[in-house]
Amino acid sequence: MCPPGGAARSATGADMTTEPFIHLAGVTKTYKTGRKQHLAISDASFDVMPGELVALVGPSGCGKSTLLKILAGLHGHDGGTVRIGSSTHPFDPARDIGMVFQAPLLLKWRRILDNVLLPAEILGLPMAAARERARDLMDMVGLKGSEDKYPYELSGGMQQRAAIARSLVHDPKLVLMDEPFGALDALTREKMNLELLRIWKEAGKTIIFVTHGISEAVFLGTRVVVLTAGPARMADNFAIELPHPRTLDLKTHESFGVYTRRIYKLLGME
Repeated sequence: MCPPGGAARSATGADMTTEPFIHLAGVTKTYKTGRKQHLAISDASFDVMPGELVALVGPSGCGKSTLLKILAGLHGHDGGTVRIGSSTHPFDPARDIGMVFQAPLLLKWRRILDNVLLPAEILGLPMAAARERARDLMDMVGLKGSEDKYPYELSGGMQQRAAIARSLVHDPKLVLMDEPFGALDALTREKMNLELLRIWKEAGKTIIFVTHGISEAVFLGTRVVVLTAGPARMADNFAIELPHPRTLDLKTHESFGVYTRRIYKLLGME
């Protein structure tokens, strides 16, 4: 039953009583170069509920980033259905998407606070409220005190924290993350995984996280979508029923290993 005054939610915080926030069915994408055609995505089908953190995992070049660009509206699709938003969770593609890339892509001539504010400026949001939200977000991602610094004064991990804050400053409903920790060293990457889970719980956003790291996908995801080598075809789509909050020692548990071995098998890596 739903709790009084609110929708029923899973242990991860996802709203399980509404229709899917994202619905993909039979999605295909073909790139054309002259007379040649390259099938990048073949029959991608999955749903994402509001508030989920879904990890897209697969080998390099399998079409994960292409699928993310389709969700972002940066690329069209050639076949199938892509729907974002629902009657209970309306969606405006002009302002309801935040993006984080592998590189932080901070403007080197702008201070960190001004970098975080950039989407609010582009969208023409009231700047007094946006500036207050930006400061709150910087505090949430662990950058309090760095507002007036320039990007070169921060480490790679700290710059990526700023990029995450920037993706949230306009209060989007969907955050798309394309291997955001791929360029970080192993230790920093582990720390950022923990930080992302904390930020996700605090911000309450729907997140699609692209990675080629199998362990990372299992650790972060409420659900994992496994894509095979290009053209991207969905090999499986399953919930990760591991407890929250998640800590790094979870990776030593047998239940964690069951999920990783399942993905290895799907990718033919046993």
